[in-house]
This record gives sequence, C-alpha cells and structure tokens, in this order.
Amino acid sequence: MHSYELVELAAIISARGPALVNGADHISESGLEQYWTASKVRLDRWCRGLRNFATLSGDPKWRQFNWPRIRGVMEEIISGEMLTRVWAAVLCAHDRRHKLGEAEPIARSVLLGHLEARHRVLTLLLNTPGLELKAAAKLNRLYNLSEQWTDMLVGYLVGAGDVSEFAFDPARARDFARDFRDQGAHPGRRIVWPLILASLRASFLRETSAETPNADLNLRIASGILACFPSDLFDSTGQFQSLWLIRLHNSAADAQVLLDELLGVCPSGAKHRDSALARSIYRHRRP
Repeated sequence: MHSYELVELAAIISARGPALVNGADHISESGLEQYWTASKVRLDRWCRGLRNFATLSGDPKWRQFNWPRIRGVMEEIISGEMLTRVWAAVLCAHDRRHKLGEAEPIARSVLLGHLEARHRVLTLLLNTPGLELKAAAKLNRLYNLSEQWTDMLVGYLVGAGDVSEFAFDPARARDFARDFRDQGAHPGRRIVWPLILASLRASFLRETSAETPNADLNLRIASGILACFPSDLFDSTGQFQSLWLIRLHNSAADAQVLLDELLGVCPSGAKHRDSALARSIYRHRRP
C-alpha cells in the first residue's frame, strides 16, 4: 500500500471518526493489536534504514545507489504522520468520551515513535553530505503539505472532542474547526468530502515517488485501523468502498506474525518495554 493511500485513509478516518467516537463503548481489540504491532515493526524498519544510510552516506556512489529507497522511507515517515496523528486523535477522543483508558496509550506510543522517526529524517536531511537541494526541497514541500492537511483533518475532529493537541498547529486546527461548523448549515455540504479526497490525492501524488519500502506494513496498519470501525460507517459504494475492502486483509495471524517480528528485532531495552505492552494487549483481548 503506497504512502499516499495512507493519506487518503487519514481523510476517511477524519470523516468517519466522530461516529466512532460517539458510538460503541469499546473498539475492536484485534484491530488495535494489528495497528500497534504493524506500526512498531515499521518504526523499527525506519530506524534501521535511516541509521544505515546515515552511517554510509559519506560514500557518494553508495549514497546515490541507495537514495531512492531511503527517499521512499522519508516520504512514508513525513506523509504517514498525518494518519498517525488523525487516528491518535480519534482514539483519544473515544477513550475520553467513554471514560476508558484502552486505546489512548496505544495511540500515544505509536505517535511518540513516529515523532522520533521524523526527527531522524530532519537530522539526516541537514547532515547528509552531497544531498541535492532539489531533493531536499521536494521533501520539505511534502512536509509542509502534510502539516497543513493534518491540521485540517484534526480540525474536523475537534467537534467530537478537544483533540487540537494532535495538530501541528493547534490554533490552525481550531480555525478549521470553526470553518467546518460554519459549513454545517450549507446546502452543498454533501460534496465536501469527495472534493477533499480528490484534492488530497492530487496534492500528494505530485510530491511522492513510486518507491514505498514498507507497503506490506502500510497495508496491515490500514487494515487494523479499518477493523476498528463497524461496517455500517462506510458507504457500500462510492469513495469509501475501495479502502473498506482492505478490512478483508485483517486477521489474527497477521497480528501474531507482526508481534513475533517486533519482539525479534527490537533492541534489548526497547524489546522489554514493548514486549510488556504487547503481552498486555494480548492478555486483555476478547475471545
């Protein structure tokens, strides 16, 4: 699954998030399991890839040969932060609405790891010798684009709870929230989300490359998220149907494979910490 498709999913989650927040008391634990384990494995892959590139980037030939893949990793991190923030906003709003503490720790753990990965990207861009200005400028445009769209999507969720903290600029998210409230009485409001999706797709397609190093984990993350939504929150046809089909890829076997990989690749300290959280999730899951 390409990184720009995760951006589209972020918009869909924003659109359907309020219904989930106000709906059932509990969110699918199997969906949360898959989201957490896939995200943690992806974070580890990102970390190792960026670290290896930083170590060996002094060799111009090696850097040129490996740049397309590491650029794809950077694009995943920069654009994928939109989905991580939007989903964290939904999960935290749900926990607060229902006075629970089930999903918020998972959401914040994944978000913290994502913020650390983004910091590594920015550091690498500043310190990589011989990096073309054009390449850095393209990634900077993607970063700015991700910031603006994230604040808009989080702004839509502010009506379901005070989640502006998950925006890059909370004040801008609250401004978007006021705009959405003003549009609520507009007779043309039904066309807002199709237009948003079309604009979002066009914007990110221009700024992302064909390389997506972690398409398998992107798909598992998406399917884990979608498994947390009841099927009646999605259109049977139309702009939400194709992403809804991703739910078919969700399975307990996927979650177990990811958990095994996670516990096998983490450094010893991180393994101990993440293992405790992972086992806790599995211990409290429903039959």
